[in-house]
Amino acid sequence: DHLRRCHPDKTEKDLKYFQTLKDKFQKRPTLDRMLASTSQTNHDGLRASYNISLLIAKSGKPHTIGEELILPAVEEVLKTVLHKPTSDIIKQQYC
Repeated sequence: DHLRRCHPDKTEKDLKYFQTLKDKFQKRPTLDRMLASTSQTNHDGLRASYNISLLIAKSGKPHTIGEELILPAVEEVLKTVLHKPTSDIIKQQYC
């Protein structure tokens, strides 16, 4: 039996111990999970940036309006609604 040969110190543990161990193992952060959430965030930011650029192009306004008006407006919305510092979010999407 694997448990007795390889883990003799665990033979007296009850089923609850092994279930907890399994749950911790399955819920641990993995590289795949971390990259998936980061990738989705980056994708959403890129999509928003593209949509804003498209709106600017369709309006016929110079592209600098994005940096002069839209970017500060978006920062204000993020700061007011999310109550978080926007510098990290903006840098992540536009740098």
